[in-house]
Amino acid sequence: MDWELARYLLVEQQIRPWDVLDKRVLQRFLDVKREDFVPADKKNLAFVDTELPLGNGAYMLAPKVEGRLLQEVALKPTDRVLVVGAGTGYLMALAAGLCAEVQGVEIEPALKAQAEQNLVRAGIKNARVELADGSQGYTAKAPYDVIIVTGSFGAVPQALKDQLAIGGRLIAVVGELPIMSAVLETRVEEGAWRSEKRFEYNLPRLAQEKSAPAFSF
Repeated sequence: MDWELARYLLVEQQIRPWDVLDKRVLQRFLDVKREDFVPADKKNLAFVDTELPLGNGAYMLAPKVEGRLLQEVALKPTDRVLVVGAGTGYLMALAAGLCAEVQGVEIEPALKAQAEQNLVRAGIKNARVELADGSQGYTAKAPYDVIIVTGSFGAVPQALKDQLAIGGRLIAVVGELPIMSAVLETRVEEGAWRSEKRFEYNLPRLAQEKSAPAFSF
């Protein structure tokens, strides 16, 4: 396969048409080799326009969704970012080139290990992954300027919202089937958040401890 051509077509035929127009975000998809972040037996599926199964109920987000999530939080070079549901580390790698620091949390040990290996191999030096229940965030490094959640919730847990800095942004898919929406939560001041619906998209629930069925991304 011509990976560079596939990467170009990914941007032009999947991501850009989904209203991802931020040039910095688009450039990250050209710079980061997505095929290196999928399991070896699924490498030829790296650019499919859907969630990619990773085993044990886990999925890798569709590229266009990753693009929209990154665009909606409007990353700044000084931002400290938390990715909830690190998966194989791809979204973390994309974000790492747009901000100061990326902290990932992943509930599945095998995926945590895979994400760490992938990030090292890709030369990403400002990203770390911890094994944790992402629905509770990661208080050791809080507060965060941006939190990106890769699975859905019925409602955003207060524990996550509380880990935003003032002016911080959180994006997550919220709601119930058949229609869920990506919602941007902004912490406008102490104890106050502004909620804005950005686009409709359905995702399985984020994996949580003592929850079933469990999904991770």
